[in-house]
Amino acid sequence: MSATHPGDRQYSKWMGLAYIFNLIVGTGALTLPAAFGKAGWILAAVVIVVLAFISYVTVTFVVEAMASTNAILQRKRLQERANSIQATDGKENDNDSEETPLFCSDQHSDQLLHQCDITEQVEMGQMASVLLNRVGQILFYLCIIVYLYGDLAIYCSAVAQSVADVTCSYLPPENPCNSTLPEDILCWEGSKFSRKDAYRIYLGVFIMLFGPFAFFNVQKTKYLQIISTLMRWIAFSIMTGYAVRDVIMEKDNQEVSPPPAVQFSGIPALFGACVYSFMCHHSIPALVTPIADKSRLAREFALDYVLIAIFYLLLALTGVFAFYPNLHDLYTLDFWQTPGCAARPGIPPPGVGYFLALFPVFTLSASFPIIAVTLRGNLEALILPPKPLPPSPSEVGVTRLARRLLMPLIAVAPPAIVAFATEDLGTLVGVTGSFAGAGVQYILPAVLVAAARRELVRQNNGEALPSHRFSSPFRGNPWVVFVLVWAVACVTIVTVRLAEQL
Repeated sequence: MSATHPGDRQYSKWMGLAYIFNLIVGTGALTLPAAFGKAGWILAAVVIVVLAFISYVTVTFVVEAMASTNAILQRKRLQERANSIQATDGKENDNDSEETPLFCSDQHSDQLLHQCDITEQVEMGQMASVLLNRVGQILFYLCIIVYLYGDLAIYCSAVAQSVADVTCSYLPPENPCNSTLPEDILCWEGSKFSRKDAYRIYLGVFIMLFGPFAFFNVQKTKYLQIISTLMRWIAFSIMTGYAVRDVIMEKDNQEVSPPPAVQFSGIPALFGACVYSFMCHHSIPALVTPIADKSRLAREFALDYVLIAIFYLLLALTGVFAFYPNLHDLYTLDFWQTPGCAARPGIPPPGVGYFLALFPVFTLSASFPIIAVTLRGNLEALILPPKPLPPSPSEVGVTRLARRLLMPLIAVAPPAIVAFATEDLGTLVGVTGSFAGAGVQYILPAVLVAAARRELVRQNNGEALPSHRFSSPFRGNPWVVFVLVWAVACVTIVTVRLAEQL
């Protein structure tokens, strides 16, 4: 998922929480109904509530790490300024070394509250560079890069699949209208192109149109954000409304097998979809820093997560009961009526059906360049030497060529190849969320907050620090250990389940 920075100006905490709500509730939610159908609705409902809670815990870790990093950077700048003054005066004072306590003992609490604040936007990459050693930084960037690669592959597959399903009109007589069509049948009657061929053609067109944006610096505009948000909520409202109507009023009287309650074979897809649907941690710094009133952020985040969990349960449960067993990996396609088929309950009129089926195309096409540029930046940070500031004409040769041509190609080509190889969106989401997503959402926040706490204690001469207003409610080290053990256990279970299915 991409960061939707609302702008540089400050805004109210309620507006900030609305931005965060919109950021989390994105296209990842469109994979939840199919995941519920595969894992069983009772098991899935329990898992999504548990994952929502743990995701909230790690969001509070990110906020605390941001505040702690602000304090560490502030102290570092003050020391550099003092050292500069000393150098100018030709004086040496060993008491002003980096081992000087961060807080004066007689004003411990006041200085803690003042310095542990969120006044500067500190991204997760900067936190890693401040708090972790070189090995930790490399592992951090690798985790982020793998996740962004998976993100781009999901975007490519979702866009091409949506366009192919809408434009392919051939329906074999032996296939019922409501069934999922195999990829090897014709796309158009009388043509030689199969649905898979059409998928790859549309994927190639999408890459040619939006891949070149990775070579430039682009960012969303305010108006693009507003349009994207309006489209998202119109689409979600229509889908939920029609699914609820179908479940309550217009369910067919034919014998239809109910969705399973518990099905452990669907755990990999469920876990990946849930983690992917709650992913926002890499974008928290950009959205939290401009909030004018940052008091009680943990409470407001808790409200956001409760509302999101309720919304996800409503969306997924109504979807699985309305459309099982004919659920698509991308929920919007369940509202698409194949031309030539009789209208069925729960399906909106053709115009609305086109809007819903093509909804991922509009939103993901707007986000793809942002994610590609973000991935390119992380690849540069991992592989290339730091970019000179201001830009210097002395950067020539291999480094400049790599920065301008090689890094954008490396950012776009691998996810495009993966999307060409498979259009199994459920597997892409499951693998991305279960492995790289678990790292970004669980392991990295836990490691960063533990490192931040340890660093502040070290700079305070080993004395324990009291809680400040940005401290996570889950202050004890056992919570950090719990999150890490949970992440390892979940990844292990998913790995075992995937191995059993091979």
